Amino acid sequence: MSDIEEFISADGREAEVMAIEKQIKDEGIQYLYCQFISVTGRIMGKGIPAKHFGTIARKGFQLVYGSTANLFVDRHGDYIGYGAESKELVGVAETDTFMKLPWDSKTARVFCTLFRGREEKVDGGAFLSSDCRGNLQRIHAEFEAKHGLHLRAGCEPEMMWLKADADGKPTVEGLTKPNCYHIDQFAELQPLIHRVVEYGEAMGLDMIQGDHEDAPGQLELNFNFDRAELTADRLSTYRQICKQVGRELGAFPCFMPKPFMGVSANGCHHNISLWDGDDNNKFMPEGDDPQIPGPIGMMAIGGIIEHLQALTCLGSPTVNSYRRLWDTGFWAPVFADWGFQNRTTALRISAPGRFEYRSVDSAVNPYLSMAGLIKAMDHGLDAQLDPGPPEERNIYEAMEAGKDVKKIPMNLGEALDALRADDVIKSALPGDMFRVFEHYKRDEWERFMATVTDWDVDEYLDILP
Repeated sequence: MSDIEEFISADGREAEVMAIEKQIKDEGIQYLYCQFISVTGRIMGKGIPAKHFGTIARKGFQLVYGSTANLFVDRHGDYIGYGAESKELVGVAETDTFMKLPWDSKTARVFCTLFRGREEKVDGGAFLSSDCRGNLQRIHAEFEAKHGLHLRAGCEPEMMWLKADADGKPTVEGLTKPNCYHIDQFAELQPLIHRVVEYGEAMGLDMIQGDHEDAPGQLELNFNFDRAELTADRLSTYRQICKQVGRELGAFPCFMPKPFMGVSANGCHHNISLWDGDDNNKFMPEGDDPQIPGPIGMMAIGGIIEHLQALTCLGSPTVNSYRRLWDTGFWAPVFADWGFQNRTTALRISAPGRFEYRSVDSAVNPYLSMAGLIKAMDHGLDAQLDPGPPEERNIYEAMEAGKDVKKIPMNLGEALDALRADDVIKSALPGDMFRVFEHYKRDEWERFMATVTDWDVDEYLDILP
């Protein structure tokens, strides 16, 4: 059978579909968002009357391939990823992701896995390789089958709540002052926080803590860690929740990495660990030093350090991302090294059994970043890579003392070149995925390079005579 037929005919699936059909009828659910994730992390899909859920679950819906690239055109007028002549994908509902929206009891959402059209002559009904969400699921399953380990991840989703104008458009002004960890600033945003937490809990996010960060209107509200694909789904859900709360309360949730200079950017650090079963964290120390991870952890670090240049393209995926790295003094992770509680390095041991990967910001597509991390750690385990000793000094002091440390890429163009040159991390974007991602991001970089900015005008308008 093709991938799509195996997916639809999986054991127990029909009973799950029928149970959801009954829930829809019993609870009066009238509308359904059938959604998937684009190359940039946007939530895409179709809306349907909920009474037709069975069709989406048993047959799927059709949509143009280019929707996986936001159906954008590049600066030359060509559709990114797929042209107008391309076939249509098929999206099939995943029953375990069906969930009623807490802000609208008549509406539900369901994530969908994407496939090639059944009628296609080449790979008809196969998994669609430009489905970043499906890719992460499959890459993770292959890694687990190979090593007997799975990646658990938590993320730190920083974002800024901005004021909206009379027309509801965002302004470049935060709702609060940039006072880090101040409870009074946190209290000013409590109406927003309460509603985000309420909706998050209703949609399966185990909300655990939060604080006001050191930029205007900047919050970090954390939910508990889990398997990589579940954490990626929950980050997407969290973003949807923030957007809804902003509509309800007249504020704008901003996930742009660096809307303000002179204050911290919006990061999205990934805290990661590899587990053997449910109870055995293989990143835990095994020797006399309570800080040094066990051998699996050290090899995993080795893989990530080896591939940091290319990983940066997935974790810092926009032109604006690199403003975060250039605005000095805010603990941005610009150096390819690791250490204990060392915020000047790209990777640090934040607690026994947990690594914090820091070269990632709020614009990240988590399905791509986590797939990249899995591939890097897979290489580290296979090649038994040694990351070298941890750097306990401030990295700048270490460099002054003579240590040779590479910087990570400092703009999107450099990062794209690093990704293209790294076959290991490219394998996290299989099939069409790398081509679509590079087309989208290379066009973004070229559009920026072809733009005259306010800085250009201010700097050069009266340059001569």
